[in-house]
Amino acid sequence: MSNDFDESFLNKQDSTGLSWWFSNDEPNSKSKVQVKREARSARRIRRIGLTDRLLSHPGRLSILYFLVLIVIVTLLLLLPFSTHDWVFTNFPVAFFTAVSALSTCGIPVVNTAQYWSMFGQVVILFSIQFGGLGVMTFASMVALGASRRLKVSQRMLTASELGTTKLSEIKSVLSVVFATFAIAESLTFALLLPELFRVNRGQIGRTLWQALFYAVSAYNNTGFTPDATGLHINRWGVGLPILLSAFVGTLGFPVVLNVVQCARKRLHPKRWTLHTKLTLTTTGLLVLASLVWFLLVEWGNTALFPADDPSMKLRRALSAAVMPRSAGFDISWVPEVSNETKAFMSMLMFIGAGSSSTAGGIRVTTFAVIVLICAASFTGHRDVTAFHRRLPRRIQMTAVSVTTACFFLVFVGAVSLMFVTGCNFVDAMFEACSAFSLGGYSVGVANAGNPACLFILAAEMIVGRLGPLTIAYSISRPMAPEPIRYPQENIIVG
Repeated sequence: MSNDFDESFLNKQDSTGLSWWFSNDEPNSKSKVQVKREARSARRIRRIGLTDRLLSHPGRLSILYFLVLIVIVTLLLLLPFSTHDWVFTNFPVAFFTAVSALSTCGIPVVNTAQYWSMFGQVVILFSIQFGGLGVMTFASMVALGASRRLKVSQRMLTASELGTTKLSEIKSVLSVVFATFAIAESLTFALLLPELFRVNRGQIGRTLWQALFYAVSAYNNTGFTPDATGLHINRWGVGLPILLSAFVGTLGFPVVLNVVQCARKRLHPKRWTLHTKLTLTTTGLLVLASLVWFLLVEWGNTALFPADDPSMKLRRALSAAVMPRSAGFDISWVPEVSNETKAFMSMLMFIGAGSSSTAGGIRVTTFAVIVLICAASFTGHRDVTAFHRRLPRRIQMTAVSVTTACFFLVFVGAVSLMFVTGCNFVDAMFEACSAFSLGGYSVGVANAGNPACLFILAAEMIVGRLGPLTIAYSISRPMAPEPIRYPQENIIVG
């Protein structure tokens, strides 16, 4: 079998030693055809080498893919026919909107329905869909299509970045990603049609467009809305399908894959993976804690609860409990909450949703591991365990590293916002957490008239979408063995 990467001709002179010196032929006496053939082969090897380096690292390819999409969407939104008034949008607003849509954050600085034309809204909708499907998913599909098959090294990296531990599950993950997107968005679209048809008083075209936009935006956990009035949260026929779709989107593809596989095999939930158990348990506890918080702390807030109807308060509290970790649809009440609730919501947004989900944050599993580490340390246990399983030390170190790095990033972003906007620390931290975790909520710090603020928040969104682990993979180098292991010595902490 021929080897396309055979470079023996490049070393032919070295392989002959000094015999060429004593020969009668000139060392470079080659025909022009042979020289051209070797030059073409060398160029081909260099091209293959570059392509192979890109495809062999999905994390690096995903960053390139994401940045290219940002450039394309920004250029499209800069065009005059992207706006209702046919004017050129200034670069900070177009760039921020492109990043907000592609990262599935959804913080708007202009009214989506009033400012952007139908063409601009279509661009935003496609940006949400491409961003929601995931940088890593699309990068893996590009690698799979280009190489016809994933190499072992590619599959190992992709398995880690998609949240699965078995190499054979990568194609299953990709299949579940597309199938889940199609099913969830189709069901949400169908459930929204009847109520939106009544809201729009029989306007079928407007109803179809709003149902499609809400379906895509809800599952992708993006806060953009297709109408000037925003989400009709007081209507169960609109709010409940969007709430359920957004909640499913926060679980993450590995959880959906595991639950689907166990359901097909009719296995008991006890057979779920530890990742699935931790994700569902932590998510349930966070939603329950959020629901209790909003009902107790904000019970008298007329901005969040405009009426005294208990059922209405329960609906709005449930929406407020789920949405901060995913999609900031109805944001009218957010600036009116207390500073204590802003701090609580900042913590929820910083935690975020499930791994490999359409939302951001440090992920609920990372938060769960941090809590388990603290529990083991306080109780004097050497091993960190959950559901009768022991967590590897590598997972513990990764959780601590990710949490520390993300907190530092959010803190720097918040301080930077204080410098450029003059807002207080609570509002700055809230806005930084919302941008990093792709929550989509805003207390008014993001302002179209302040380009520096938009660029800071856009940087937080980009890192929040790509994820610290993806960036770490893209710049990672093989770990060299330690030439010297120094003696161990204890220190005093705490």
